Amino acid sequence: MSPPEEAEAIEAALDVLDLPRLITRDDIKKRYRQLAREHHPDRSGADRNGGDEAMERINAAYALLMEYVDTFRYRFDATEIAQHYPEGSHAQKFRF
Repeated sequence: MSPPEEAEAIEAALDVLDLPRLITRDDIKKRYRQLAREHHPDRSGADRNGGDEAMERINAAYALLMEYVDTFRYRFDATEIAQHYPEGSHAQKFRF
């Protein structure tokens, strides 16, 4: 995944979980658990509150954010993401 695609995926995940850019691992877990209780199909019914589809989006967002936080840092801005996924821009910085 290229840096812009990764940045878009992280932005989308933050939107799904309704989280700010500057967060901690515990913040992600707390919000995930809150949304999981609210949207879980066994608890809310498949049709009410989005059910299965909502849980799929929530689970995917949680997995992506936790992987990013575990691998990198806690800031989710374009500069931070580009630093950790430099494939496209890194080589351009060192051309003379």
